[in-house]
Amino acid sequence: MEASEGHDLLGRSPAYDVIVVGGGNAGLCAALAARQRGVRVLMIERAPRSARGGNSFFTGGLVRFPYHGMTDLELLVADISPSEAASVDVGEYSESAFFEDMARVTEYRADPELVEVLVSNAFQTMVWLRSQGVRFGLALSRQAFKSGDKFRFWGGASTEFVGGGAGLVERLSDTAEQHGIAIWYGARATRLETNDHGQVTGITVRIDGRDTTLAAGAVVLACGGFEANAEMRAKYLGPDWDLAKVRGTEFNTGDGISMALAIGAQPYGHWSGCHAVAWDANAPPSGDRRVGESFQKHSYPFGIVVNRRGERFVDEGADFRNYTYAKYGKEILKQPGMVAFQIFDAKVVHLLRDDYRIREVTKVSAESLDELARGLEIWPEGFLRTVGEFNAAVMDRPYDPTIKDGKGTTGIAPPKSNWALPIDQPPFVGFAVTCGITFTFGGLHIDSQCRVLDSDGRHISGLYAAGELVGGLFYHNYPGGTGLTAGAVFGRRAGDHAAANSAGAEEGSAAPMMEPHFH
Repeated sequence: MEASEGHDLLGRSPAYDVIVVGGGNAGLCAALAARQRGVRVLMIERAPRSARGGNSFFTGGLVRFPYHGMTDLELLVADISPSEAASVDVGEYSESAFFEDMARVTEYRADPELVEVLVSNAFQTMVWLRSQGVRFGLALSRQAFKSGDKFRFWGGASTEFVGGGAGLVERLSDTAEQHGIAIWYGARATRLETNDHGQVTGITVRIDGRDTTLAAGAVVLACGGFEANAEMRAKYLGPDWDLAKVRGTEFNTGDGISMALAIGAQPYGHWSGCHAVAWDANAPPSGDRRVGESFQKHSYPFGIVVNRRGERFVDEGADFRNYTYAKYGKEILKQPGMVAFQIFDAKVVHLLRDDYRIREVTKVSAESLDELARGLEIWPEGFLRTVGEFNAAVMDRPYDPTIKDGKGTTGIAPPKSNWALPIDQPPFVGFAVTCGITFTFGGLHIDSQCRVLDSDGRHISGLYAAGELVGGLFYHNYPGGTGLTAGAVFGRRAGDHAAANSAGAEEGSAAPMMEPHFH
């Protein structure tokens, strides 16, 4: 175990005011916010230090929040020169637009109270992250196209964390260390401890096969969903989900959810739903820290997607990819062999994201469509028929990838609603993809203070939650960049409220740490 000095493996341990379970974005934000209250904070992380960061490490770092033009973004993005500012059109993204996006993509099922907390606190939380050492940049390579003399942003998200999720985790972890937050790696939480009144009083942790019980004034659960648990995926998501590839950490197996349910917490949200994307067909079973997010393939709006029979099965241009990519992984899982193929021609290759140019990619290039089909092991006759029908159905109108241009198809099903161009200019290229699950939507019910609620709707004293194990935010789909925002917003709130209600909270005072931080 990688832990601080003074830890007692026999179960005798010093009391902490707040214990945070999970070391990703939400957990780190919770720990930092609690520490700002001057209380003693311990963060326990199941993974070893070399695999820290949870799912956050594997994200590209795109983050969604309301803003009013470049003036707001300049509070986050350092050193934007006047000439750089003049070369981009970031537009604006209002709170009402964010709220409506959350409602629309979740089919108006998202919990309005939680969405209001998310939307109204998003920007100020980004400013707070900046104060914690997190660096921001404009997401030019993934969220903007050049139109005329400017790069124009689209899809409501214009900013990313420098260094992606890995950069975010590194900077927040460094800040946690600097502020004296104790972090124990290789420590798996197994049970919440309660008293006769049902109040959470601590947690049991398994370290090197032995259990130890830690007392705490409050516990914050921020250890992710159950996407890395094949049994739970099959149980709650349905058939074949146990076969899906896991985009991120192998350690998110539902521990926090299970512990909370065991003491009467209320399950909440879309338990049969998840965030799942087009993922390279030959990616490993779980996340590769070297490749990170680059197995994802999100440029499908510029081409078509077919299955092994050569048939299209989604509207590739239904909306900006930010609003469709998280639900299309599920559609791929339904196809023969749980595989699909993204097809492009020479006219649009320059629009593909950098993820398509990595060495670890399942790709075939060909001078003819027949050759492409055979190389990808698609049924040639069906594929050629599909492409022919698609090309004949493309509308004759202007093409503009920076807006929903309405350049779609007529007379075919499914339609392509935007960005439809004939696939007729060689060389042709195809990429084989499968379903990669990111996180699960079902989880725990919390209130606006991030207190976990029981089956009767009452809060469980001493227990808070944040991050991907919170239910009620996402149903069916997800607006790109919202996960990191939600983790930070609710993580910060959970840590702050947990600290304020813990025994050690004293306004303006800093309780001494009982153990030095370790590396």
